[in-house]
Amino acid sequence: MPTQQSPTSGSPVDDLDLRVLAAFAQTPDTTVKALAQALRIPESTCAYRLRMLRERGIIEGLRAHLDLAALGHPVQAMIRVRLGNHSKAGVEALFDDLVHTAGVLQVFHIAGADDFLVHVAVRDAAALRDIVLEEITIHEVVRATETQLVFELREGVGVLPRAQG
Repeated sequence: MPTQQSPTSGSPVDDLDLRVLAAFAQTPDTTVKALAQALRIPESTCAYRLRMLRERGIIEGLRAHLDLAALGHPVQAMIRVRLGNHSKAGVEALFDDLVHTAGVLQVFHIAGADDFLVHVAVRDAAALRDIVLEEITIHEVVRATETQLVFELREGVGVLPRAQG
């Protein structure tokens, strides 16, 4: 496999880095010792590679995967937002407000017919309506929204090769 350039550091990501990342991504709470054993590499090499991947910004942190329904937010939706005006200040204010809105999981600033895609998790249809009416359409730059319910969500394979087990 050819060496890939890291977009954040300019230094290459080699095959061993990719193997370490793939194994780490599958079980980020595992110990360095267990990870090294699974990869059949020395523990010191594994620890060094993980440290360098963090320092280079390739590993940005760890996130917990939460059961949103168990937390009282069983309704997920994607809200498509179309702007009527694209002033830099208006777009930035909307973007900033969206990412700081309770219930918003992710905000994508996108190209195409729509300008933003907002992924939310809420307790019910009324809470979903409130996000649209009280958090999104109040912005002067917003021309229209369209809300789509998420019936099911599955994680994709991602960009890393699957760790061999």
